[in-house]
Amino acid sequence: MHSGFLCRSISVIAAFAALAAVAAEPGPAKPRAAAPAAELSLTDAIVLGVVEGVTEFLPISSTGHLIIANEVLGLESEAPLTDAAGAPLWYKQPSPEHPAGVPLTLKIAADTYAVVIQIGAIAAVVLMYWPQFVNMLLGLFGRSSAGFRLLRNVLLAFLPVGVLGFTLHDLIDRYLFSVEAVIAALVAGAFLMLWAERWRRQNAGIGYSKGTPEDLSPRKALGIGLAQCLALWPGTSRSMVTIVGGYLAGLSPVKAAEFSFLVGLPTLAGAAVYKGYKSGGAMIEVFGWSSVLLGGAVAAVSAALAVRFLVTFLSRNGLALFAYYRLALALLLAGFYLF
Repeated sequence: MHSGFLCRSISVIAAFAALAAVAAEPGPAKPRAAAPAAELSLTDAIVLGVVEGVTEFLPISSTGHLIIANEVLGLESEAPLTDAAGAPLWYKQPSPEHPAGVPLTLKIAADTYAVVIQIGAIAAVVLMYWPQFVNMLLGLFGRSSAGFRLLRNVLLAFLPVGVLGFTLHDLIDRYLFSVEAVIAALVAGAFLMLWAERWRRQNAGIGYSKGTPEDLSPRKALGIGLAQCLALWPGTSRSMVTIVGGYLAGLSPVKAAEFSFLVGLPTLAGAAVYKGYKSGGAMIEVFGWSSVLLGGAVAAVSAALAVRFLVTFLSRNGLALFAYYRLALALLLAGFYLF
């Protein structure tokens, strides 16, 4: 991945960010069907975009950081929202299944927003790793054996979390999405990273970390996918468990991270589409389109920078520093929410 290509990619994404910012600026009054119920400020949209873009691909848990960001920005309110006329806004209209209905709240909209703007981060990785995507496409049509193997391994690594995540999504949201669960996952993940880093360094001397993502056997790719299922527990970090899984499968830190980026795309895209389908309309009703476009564009720029940083950092230092950061974040969350 050449720095010139990275700069061009960021320039393209930054242009979209500028367009979104212009769209968010107040202009001449235009008629519209309904005004947003609680439109995000430019600052809020930028902060959430940066937090999402930076933390999505670093092994530090985007969930933990978004909890803090939403709390600081005052987006955790569960008070029912109303329109300009004072009529209630509904997340789920009253029905035989939900006789009282489910009121639309700021928290529901903010949680959806954080997932949907992942599309910007996805776009950044696609641009930065475009040659690998072209190679996988060639492999799909039988024109590149290496591209076919890489595509096979990405799909095998995605399959377990795709099936399990779709099956358990509602249960996870209902029972595991808590500050206590996130803190426990941050701590457990930190110790797993420290162990994995020690294991990698012990085995590096015998040339263990010499493989590439396309060289992984189907069994090892599926093993990384099973490890990724751990990230369904909020606060674990999908990036962290796939990098650790890559270590154990014989990948170097850089190759493990790059495979993590590729494997993460169908996972993130699936989550964004599913969340957008379920509550995207509610999010737009609360925040409006301009805030969503701006957040996605900022997430793209910050994700591109975070990916480049992680690849460079891991090539020299490994995972240990991120593990200590996770422990510090867990202490911060515990001190703020539990004491």
